[in-house]
Amino acid sequence: MADSDQSTTLNEKSAGSQEDKSQDSELHFSEDEEILIIRMFNLVGKRWSLIAGRIPGRTAKEIEEYWNTRSATSP
Repeated sequence: MADSDQSTTLNEKSAGSQEDKSQDSELHFSEDEEILIIRMFNLVGKRWSLIAGRIPGRTAKEIEEYWNTRSATSP
């Protein structure tokens, strides 16, 4: 019984840490990615899926969140 309790707790902890990692990594973009996002935005505007299609491993939602965060912190 104790073993199953421990495995449940470990699974819950690992699931929580995976969620934290995915949330943290969403807004961490390389300099190349940032430059590409800015260039693409200037060309196509807020067509996030089109921009995300040019950056492997990124979703339209990630791009949009990055852009909104970036523009919210700009003067």
